[in-house]
Amino acid sequence: QVQLVESGGGLVQPGGSLRLSCAASGSIGSTIAMGWYRQAPGKQRELVAFITDSGSTKYSDSVTGRFTISRINNRNTVYLQMNSLKPEDTAVYSCYVDIMYRGRTWGQGTQVTVSS
Repeated sequence: QVQLVESGGGLVQPGGSLRLSCAASGSIGSTIAMGWYRQAPGKQRELVAFITDSGSTKYSDSVTGRFTISRINNRNTVYLQMNSLKPEDTAVYSCYVDIMYRGRTWGQGTQVTVSS
């Protein structure tokens, strides 16, 4: 069984920064990618960013240039550095890991609130 533990959420003022962390543990096997989704109240869940085992990354248009995803493979840990935060970035951020032959596992989610 795989567990994901997220940390780093909180309250920040517009223009500020936060770094989210997500650590995978357990019987992980071969991972394909790790990434982050977010969901704001009343809105659909949105893919924020992901990074593959080979280091390829993809970002949603809404965060490109402001967010950076990175990964420590041998620790199965993924980070999301969020800069120039805006009120519209407020959401619950959930990380995930895609494992070969086993599908996707989700973290519990962490709240990010951008407000003055």
